[in-house]
Amino acid sequence: MRRVAKLSAACIATAALALTATACGSTSSDNDKAAGSSGDGKGMKIGLAFDVGGRGDHSFNDSAARGTDKASKEFGGSVKDLTAKSTDTEADREQRLSDLADAGYNPIVAVGYAYATSVDKVAAKYPKTSFGIVDSVVKAQNADSITFTEEQGSYLAGVAAALKTKTKHVGFIGGVDVPLIKKFQAGYAQGVKDTNPKVKVDVQYLSHGSDTSGFASPDKGKEAAQGMLDNGADIVYSAAGSSGNGAIEAVNGKKGAWAIGVDSDQYNIPGLAKYKSSILTSVVKNVDVGVYDFIKSVHDGKPLTGNNIYSLAKNGVSLATSGGFIDDVQPKLDAAKKKIVDGSVKVKTTP
Repeated sequence: MRRVAKLSAACIATAALALTATACGSTSSDNDKAAGSSGDGKGMKIGLAFDVGGRGDHSFNDSAARGTDKASKEFGGSVKDLTAKSTDTEADREQRLSDLADAGYNPIVAVGYAYATSVDKVAAKYPKTSFGIVDSVVKAQNADSITFTEEQGSYLAGVAAALKTKTKHVGFIGGVDVPLIKKFQAGYAQGVKDTNPKVKVDVQYLSHGSDTSGFASPDKGKEAAQGMLDNGADIVYSAAGSSGNGAIEAVNGKKGAWAIGVDSDQYNIPGLAKYKSSILTSVVKNVDVGVYDFIKSVHDGKPLTGNNIYSLAKNGVSLATSGGFIDDVQPKLDAAKKKIVDGSVKVKTTP
């Protein structure tokens, strides 16, 4: 009887999670993904709260998903995906995390800076649950802040752009005008200017403040990139989630132009295969590594907490070489990387 009661409670919690997620209207996808069951029914239950775009964005969220899926297959268990909408309120994000915790998911990974406030609130209510958050630093004692030196990887992209541009004119597209994306812009512009001060850098953001639609609007990304190309830029770097896919498409339509991808090595993303000949390089942010490390720490009984920074020196960020398009400038990129790692070049985090 006791065993049946426990099973029923688990079923009720899972049903409640699905019902609440649908009722609050804050979830664009709600997926249970079984992976690598350990066979004893005691596999991990990993909760994954995506930023806008979710699985399939070919970028930031997909990188987090790779780390989660790797961990679930290795340690046994299942993954529950919930995805944010661009219209989310703070209450929506808090409810999403609470739903996962109520249903027994542990650990829970919040993907994106927008979850910072809600992680602090919800983690305090569930002290026995381990929370991880990507791209923000929180105060909760039972949370792992997984952060990256985006500006350092973007600096190298700026060096590559300055060396490869033929028109001495490049562009940067940011998804949302927030401090995190400003880091990408700042590093990129500094890398360009340190390499060739004569190169012009255009900058455009797709949305501002609490409006996160700029991370999930490929049409806006395409329009912004087309505008830059029409204005003379021949290289466009986008830090804009799935909106960057539109920018890559626009660049592919102009002979001699290059796109710079972000977060994942976008040259190798199947969904972007038809544009790969135009992807010069990508600023890879190893979100998958940070997420995997966090989940493994919980599995091992020693949950990571505090701010864990994944830097260029620790291969937390890097510049992809797929396609061989930057092979000719690799020695100069290596020299720039060395200067950042040894501290002789300090990369700015604000424009």
